[in-house]
Amino acid sequence: MKSMKRKILSFCFSLFFVAFTQSISARNFDTVQIKTIKVTETIYMLEGSGGNIGVLVGKDGIVLIDDQFAPLSEKIKTALKALNDKPVRFIINTHFHGDHTGGNEKFGGDGTIIVAQENSRLRMTTDQFMAAFNKQQKAAPYDALAKVTFTESVTLHLNGETVQVFHVKNAHTDGDAVIYFKESNVIHAGDVFVRYGLPFIDQAHGGNIDGMINGADQILALVNDDSKIIPGHGLLSGKKDLLDFKKLLLTVRDRIAEGIKQGKTLEQIIGTDPTKEFKSVFDRKDFIKSVYDSLRK
Repeated sequence: MKSMKRKILSFCFSLFFVAFTQSISARNFDTVQIKTIKVTETIYMLEGSGGNIGVLVGKDGIVLIDDQFAPLSEKIKTALKALNDKPVRFIINTHFHGDHTGGNEKFGGDGTIIVAQENSRLRMTTDQFMAAFNKQQKAAPYDALAKVTFTESVTLHLNGETVQVFHVKNAHTDGDAVIYFKESNVIHAGDVFVRYGLPFIDQAHGGNIDGMINGADQILALVNDDSKIIPGHGLLSGKKDLLDFKKLLLTVRDRIAEGIKQGKTLEQIIGTDPTKEFKSVFDRKDFIKSVYDSLRK
């Protein structure tokens, strides 16, 4: 009975996640509401459909971290006007996936400067097949592409904030960026850290289990008990939540590594269900395979 309930829950989560990670017709976004969550006096988190948006406001203008799906851009702009009457000067993309970059074209067309890690921009210049969703992400138009790229890091100085943007190598993808608002003690982690359980590791586009663990360590090196962390998806978080996430990654990674050491096949390792106590919005077999393939490489 518990096994059946777990399968049903996993299936429901899968439907939910696919619904906001795939590009669907605009009318499906009609009922989406943009929720504003205050993080500090100058930093906010916007929830809607897709990756969490980070917002820095002040006299220098608005800085956005990610921008969800294109049909939500006007709703996002309305939410921003309630916070600050300045223009959106910069958007920083945490990676290339469409649920984080779909609004790039509309904001970029308005003159907003888009910033991204160089691999992320490169991915967006060509069609990318998303095997996990059996979907093609089309190459982005000119206005949606980053006009500023970086290899390892870049720093913005706006609104009294030192905004440190750094590359986490081969974690969720090969172009992940984490953003550290130094003075406010706030991190936007992108999909290097999520709150829906087992993460999606986009191995086809450079993701790797050890890179995810390293990304958690890089963020943990910056935070303390008072830090606020905006995850790529899920509730506003703190250090303990990130530690729990790292423990999840280590637990599953080590179980699968032990199976490999014992000479077990992928199917035999899947049969042991090394993810059993963790919730998942994806097929567990896909996650186990991504970890298995990462370790075999």
